[in-house]
Amino acid sequence: MKKLNRLAVYCGSATPTDPSFIATAREVGAELARWGISIIYGGGRLGLMGALADAALEQGGEVIGVIPEALVSAEVAHRGLSQLHVVPDMHSRKALFTSLADGFLTLPGGVGTMDELWEAVSWAQLGYHAKPVGLLNTGGFYDQLIAFHRHMVETGFIRPAHAGIIIERDTLPALIDAMEHYERHDPILGMATERL
Repeated sequence: MKKLNRLAVYCGSATPTDPSFIATAREVGAELARWGISIIYGGGRLGLMGALADAALEQGGEVIGVIPEALVSAEVAHRGLSQLHVVPDMHSRKALFTSLADGFLTLPGGVGTMDELWEAVSWAQLGYHAKPVGLLNTGGFYDQLIAFHRHMVETGFIRPAHAGIIIERDTLPALIDAMEHYERHDPILGMATERL
């Protein structure tokens, strides 16, 4: 079992009409802080991002923001964090997430959150990292994405060896436990040609 000390948490900067999403982000931030797990996230103070960060900080947790220069104003950079890294662009943001974190945790979000999730999955599949990729399916938000992922496996676009890269649970304790017990899969970069 590998203890997760720092998690990159991907979530939306929007505030959805359903308040349960903000409540979930707050619960996750508070719980991770109580468990001594530092948060690395997008650096904004609005939406789920801000709720996550504020709740963790209220519990005395470490919260590290990573935000591109162009989004400092658009996402309203959170100035009360443990650390705030302002980077040149989105590529630099995701690279820093990957280098700082022991794993990736995805909460509900939109296009940017999906971009971050799928890059973490793709890099794991290739072998650029061997860190767990978790998906918190709170309230069934990701049911259709999970079904589509299963469809990609069933149709052969995702190899059987990589079918378990996304670790999905509907409660945070179960998800963190599964992520800490994650065993590295066989990456594409290490596969013999006949297995590709």
